[in-house]
Amino acid sequence: MSEPPDVPASPSSPFADLAAFVAIPRVAGLALSPDGRRLAVAVQTLDPERTKWQSALWEVDPEGRRPARRLTRGAPGESAPVWAPDGSLLFTAARPDPAAKSDGEEPKPSLWSLPPDGGEARPVLTHPGGVGGVAVAADTGEVVVTASAMPGAADAEADAGRRKRRKEAGVTAVLHEAYPVRHWDADLGPATPHLFWAGALPADAPAGGEPPAVQLRDLTPDAVPPDGAGGDLHLSPDGRLLVRVEAVPDGPAGRRDRLTLLETATGDSRVLVDDPLADVHSPRFSCDGTAVVCVREAMSTYEEPPDYTLLHVDVASGAARELTAGFDRWPSAPQFSADGRAVYFLADDDGRHALFRVPVDGGEPVRLTTDGAYSNLQVARDGSALYALRSAYDEPPAPVRLDPEATGQHPEPLPNPGTLAALPGTLHEIEATAADGTRVQSWLVLPEGASAEHPAPLLLWIHGGPLMSWNSWSWRWCPWVMAARGYAVLLPNPALSQGFGQDFVRRGWGEWGEAPYTDLMAAVDAAEQRPEIDATRTAAMGGSFGGYMANWVATQTDRFRAIVTHASLWDLDSFTSTTDAAYYWEKEWGDPLREPKRYEQNSPHRFADAIRTPMLVIHGDRDYRVPIGEALRLWYDLQKRGVPSRFLYFPDENHWVLTPGNAQVWYETVLGFLAEHVLGEEWRRPELL
Repeated sequence: MSEPPDVPASPSSPFADLAAFVAIPRVAGLALSPDGRRLAVAVQTLDPERTKWQSALWEVDPEGRRPARRLTRGAPGESAPVWAPDGSLLFTAARPDPAAKSDGEEPKPSLWSLPPDGGEARPVLTHPGGVGGVAVAADTGEVVVTASAMPGAADAEADAGRRKRRKEAGVTAVLHEAYPVRHWDADLGPATPHLFWAGALPADAPAGGEPPAVQLRDLTPDAVPPDGAGGDLHLSPDGRLLVRVEAVPDGPAGRRDRLTLLETATGDSRVLVDDPLADVHSPRFSCDGTAVVCVREAMSTYEEPPDYTLLHVDVASGAARELTAGFDRWPSAPQFSADGRAVYFLADDDGRHALFRVPVDGGEPVRLTTDGAYSNLQVARDGSALYALRSAYDEPPAPVRLDPEATGQHPEPLPNPGTLAALPGTLHEIEATAADGTRVQSWLVLPEGASAEHPAPLLLWIHGGPLMSWNSWSWRWCPWVMAARGYAVLLPNPALSQGFGQDFVRRGWGEWGEAPYTDLMAAVDAAEQRPEIDATRTAAMGGSFGGYMANWVATQTDRFRAIVTHASLWDLDSFTSTTDAAYYWEKEWGDPLREPKRYEQNSPHRFADAIRTPMLVIHGDRDYRVPIGEALRLWYDLQKRGVPSRFLYFPDENHWVLTPGNAQVWYETVLGFLAEHVLGEEWRRPELL
């Protein structure tokens, strides 16, 4: 048996030490001030007790000349930064109001403002249900916030009273009268998201005085469960109009999204875009407020996967036209250029999440960036620059400045607190050819020291979604933690992955056990041909859809020494009936009573007798997207068949693992399981388990 490649013994790499890994600063979120002179980012670090991640706001120089500087230091952390036209920075935080008496309750998130010239932040807006989303009019500074309100509560005082009475009576029950009842890890109801008009926020109080209280006006008093008035929203620059996504019934238990316009002065609303065959979302106003750009997502059916395009909508007439007809990628996050003549958007493209520009008056989309995955796009209002966060599998998220029109861009990151030193290995792009001749793209991480003389054991990591692709940095599934311990990590994009065209998605639609599986095996075959890979020591891992595929792999082959399955689908019938949005999945799989074929052909639980590979099952009890019952049945099916297996159970985690301690234990358990079965080492139970 060949030896694993040499792993650096130096603790200088944080990826070799899990405690150091979870403490790496993590950059997320980006906000550009209206004058284009200031950038704010949110940075997560460990709190003093090292038990949770705490977010603080930092300022980044848009010109890249000055080092980043920290702006906030609240103990609970701050998030969702957005600039007002006067230069103040608004953010949400669950800080206690220093001027208010404590009632013994944990404070709810409220809206705070940091003055333009620095100093102490002050609370400017509160609500008994907590403040969620915030929208600010770019010209006037008028504000709309999202906050949850109890049914029938006419104002904040009545809302607080109803919450208090429920608590005093010991009532936690929720009565549902429409589907759905859950979303990801949240139980819907009894409170419902509402939109509240706050107007222009008051200026700082004079010396010795308090600023006037902000009076909230409910723009959506008739919002009812289950969806209420949350979702995407955007204010016109003059604050006169609010465009928002509204969920409406679609069949007996389905939902779809449309766009509505609200007059902020009166609360009057009208439908802007309503397509019975599509979800319409991600709306953004043009700088003059006369047009909206949005995403039209054609609803999937039993025969066809979804497809995406951009719509340009005239605000006055509601007339809509396509901007990306014939573009064989899925556009997202559109924004107008400063002059309104173009729209910028993001789309997965060949293993990248690239930035594109399309003319409003017609023309083909042009890709502006090369490598990397872009997010949080910001357009300077003077048209001089674009800003975004960029990441890749060898680059954690960092802010960058882009030219609005140049192609082939890959700019240097702006100085920021999330910069890393060298990684413990190298990233490579490889290709395979599927059985039907289709190209399958993958990323391969090779550890330091991997060579023909010292080949590395291989981990196949299967992405979730399934309509996603491996293209960006991940803290949850970070291949460099594995590379620091001598493993090579293969990250393939099989059938159903987006960014390779509609036909590539169609190859796996409703047939998860066919082309997605054979594409994965083709990618593994290609990786194993490399001299740096030890084909005799391999394992497979995946989460969500990737967990489904890990389970399917376990029933189809014994080529892997170990399989790790996280938040995975096991019985497609039970999953589709109990997930938080069953109607979405039934579009692809059909009603199991009327269309049982796909369930029977693609459900891994039907082939449990074929499993021979040791399996580690991982699941969180707060996961409503893939309910815990999937893991419980999988675990029982493995145990009663005598398959070597373990079950890592998180009572208070959801579809992801969101706390530092549990994330560290997750990696410890996975590494111990792999060491036992792939490397032949003795099993070491994590100390805190």
